[in-house]
Amino acid sequence: MSTRVIALRQGVSVDAVKFHVSNILDKLGLDNRAQLRSWEGIPLDSALHHQHTAERSAMTSVSLGPIGQVSHRVSDIAAAVTWYRDVLGLPHLSTYGDVAFFDAGGTRLFLSAIDEGAGQKGESIIYFRVGDIHATQDALTDRGVVFVGAPHMIHRHESGVEEWMSFFTDPDGHSLALMAQTPPTDTSRAHES
Repeated sequence: MSTRVIALRQGVSVDAVKFHVSNILDKLGLDNRAQLRSWEGIPLDSALHHQHTAERSAMTSVSLGPIGQVSHRVSDIAAAVTWYRDVLGLPHLSTYGDVAFFDAGGTRLFLSAIDEGAGQKGESIIYFRVGDIHATQDALTDRGVVFVGAPHMIHRHESGVEEWMSFFTDPDGHSLALMAQTPPTDTSRAHES
């Protein structure tokens, strides 16, 4: 949209829109609005930002990796943590509020007691590991897969490793996801300090 149309729709001045667009371009390190329209959603301090486009894999075929994570909705996170840890004997990785993570033989089990957008109790989401999440999403989109949104970073570990995910559904409407882990680069670590 033009600056004037954005201003009218948002009920602000043209100068306010110009200020905010300029601020966005500056923070993202972009030169113009055309670059903003094609921005892949990768923050400047992300390790993915520092991979050159030429180095990113050109995919002629889609190869989903092993299952990296399975999410499972539970009604009570504390009871679930106790049961999965003490009864099933799964190694407990961490708990953050209403979510908990376990190691199930190299596949991460993600338990969630959060209602918002989580589907029915007991419903699971399968997360497939991929090397290049953007290229895989593009290739699957070309095959007719409809994604909920662009790949996005959901967590940066203390080690600097970034977790990226992107969600889509199968023909029955069941949620699936792509997940990728991007190790830090020397340049991305410099942004942390």
